[in-house]
Formats: sequence, structure tokens, C-alpha cells
Amino acid sequence: MEITINTPALLFPAISLLMLAYTNRFLALASLIRNLHTKFLLSRENEKIVMAQLKNLRLRIKLIKYMQGLGVLCIFFCVLSMASLYVNYNLVAQIIFGFSLLIFLASLTLSLIEINISTEALELELSDMEEH
Repeated sequence: MEITINTPALLFPAISLLMLAYTNRFLALASLIRNLHTKFLLSRENEKIVMAQLKNLRLRIKLIKYMQGLGVLCIFFCVLSMASLYVNYNLVAQIIFGFSLLIFLASLTLSLIEINISTEALELELSDMEEH
């Protein structure tokens, strides 16, 4: 398969939008943590629910950190692939580009896992409201 310098460049808009989405998720999570902290300080009634949410939030923060890191690595390897194409190392460029696609896939997989965990957090909130 022959790739041109435009092929890795095609991923830039997708990765940029994905990084924006990841950042928005992180900011929403940070806001949720701050609200939970205030709620925890004001009332220690639902300590069990709060502790479950804290565990969930810690995992989500780690996943988002890895998702963002893999997104940045994907961009890095796309640029490296483009540089390899520029100096006519076509086979190296293809291998590096393939690796960047795998990293992109890993980032998307972590995103899917984080979405599933976030729905579990919402279930905790719903179950808490149902009890009261």
C-alpha cells in the first residue's frame, strides 16, 4: 500500500476533535468532583454512595488521562510518519502510520470503557434518589 503525506494529515482533524471531547469530559468530571466534595463536606449522610462515587471518579480520571495521552501520541506518530514520507522512507512511514492508527484505536477503546463507567456513576445517583 502506498501512502502520501496527506494520509497521516487526514487524522489531524479527527484527533483534534477527539482531544476536545476528552478535555470537555475531563472538565465535566472536575466539576462533578468539586460538587461532590461540597456535598460531602456539608452532609455525611450518604457516605456509602459518596465513597462509591469517589472510586468511580478516580478510575474515570485515570482513563481520561490515558485517553488524552494516547491521543497526543497518535498525533506525534502521524507527524513522524509525515516526516518519514518527506525524506522518502516510505516503508518506515507506513509502519509508523499503522502504529498511530493502533494507538488511536486504543484511545477510542478507553473512551468506550470510560463511557460505560460514567453510566454506572449515574446509576449510583439514581439508586440513591430512589432510596429517598
